[in-house]
Amino acid sequence: MERGGSTYIITNRHNSVIYTGSAVDLISRIQEHRLKENPQSFSARYNCYKLVYYQNFSRIEEAREHERYIKGKSRQFKIKLIREFNPDWNDLFDQLGESYFK
Repeated sequence: MERGGSTYIITNRHNSVIYTGSAVDLISRIQEHRLKENPQSFSARYNCYKLVYYQNFSRIEEAREHERYIKGKSRQFKIKLIREFNPDWNDLFDQLGESYFK
C-alpha cells in the first residue's frame, strides 16, 4: 500500500529562517514543530513554526525527492517558490483542514 506525503517549508516570525521538510501526515508534523517536540532540532532552535509552502504527492517517496530538490537549491530559489505559492507569506496551517484533503 502506497502512502502519500507532503513537502513543506516553515519559517520563523520574521521570515528570516527557512526550513524544508517532508512528512506523511503534514498536519501532525507541523504541530510537532510548533510544540517543539524535539527541542534540539533546527526548527526548535530557530523558532520555525509558520507554514508558508506545501505540496502534496501521491507517494511519500515523491515528497522526499522534492524535499531534497528544494534543499539543494539556493535561498533565493526557495524565496521565489514561497512567493509564487504564498505571496504574503501567510501562515497556511489553519487552512490545512479546509484544503489539505481535497
